[in-house]
Amino acid sequence: MEAIHIIKTPLITEKSTFATGQNRYAFLVANTATKTEVKRAVQDLYKVRVVGVSTINRRSRDRRTRYGHVPGKTTKRAIVRVHPDDRIELF
Repeated sequence: MEAIHIIKTPLITEKSTFATGQNRYAFLVANTATKTEVKRAVQDLYKVRVVGVSTINRRSRDRRTRYGHVPGKTTKRAIVRVHPDDRIELF
């Protein structure tokens, strides 16, 4: 997969903004992406050195409708730790 298909969007929340002080950045990534693919994609797109990658699979809650239960969508987040000398200027 190409880097633009792996990294969907950066996550800008209060928690992720605070983590940028520790050189950690959060991204919404493709569900099939592995840690090594995420690492390679961030290095290609942002030209930084990645030290580590943590991934989280999140499933939203099920909803009950008039016609039955609708399962929640599954999304994948990646928290990328960057070398102390590098910064991502997007945040």
